[in-house]
Amino acid sequence: MRDAAFREYFERHHDSMSRLAYLMTGEAEIADDLAAEALTEVWRHWERVAAADDPAAYGHGILMNLARNWVRRRSRERLLSLEPFRRALDPDVPAVVDVRTALRRLPHRRRACVVLRYAFDLSEKEVASALGISVGAVKSATSRGARQLAELLGGSNVALARINGWEAAR
Repeated sequence: MRDAAFREYFERHHDSMSRLAYLMTGEAEIADDLAAEALTEVWRHWERVAAADDPAAYGHGILMNLARNWVRRRSRERLLSLEPFRRALDPDVPAVVDVRTALRRLPHRRRACVVLRYAFDLSEKEVASALGISVGAVKSATSRGARQLAELLGGSNVALARINGWEAAR
């Protein structure tokens, strides 16, 4: 029974978890690894996941924690190797910017909220559940993240349409 239930969960959520990891890290190879690691954790804690109000949100929460830890490790590695961090966009840079690059410039929580709300079309309550934060924190981070993302993309209506469409991020 457990094997069949997990297999169904895996088949239903693997692609979305991999896509979410990609949007959070910007690295396709890492995204697949993080999705596999998250699904391994889902399997290890299957009783808790299956008993959760929203098992998909539980799995997304695991993935978001793994992605955050990966981003932190990578940042420390860069710092230790003295590799310079990428600088924020200069206001004079042309407005046509890849959404993935702009997403990487957002702080983790804002990026997580924007990705889960717009790319995965989750409700504020579902995002709050997945990230373990309040609905108010989701509203604030999503609003600030969308505004910052629009600024990074040139601040135009075209940029906002690209955010809402997510064509470049998929």
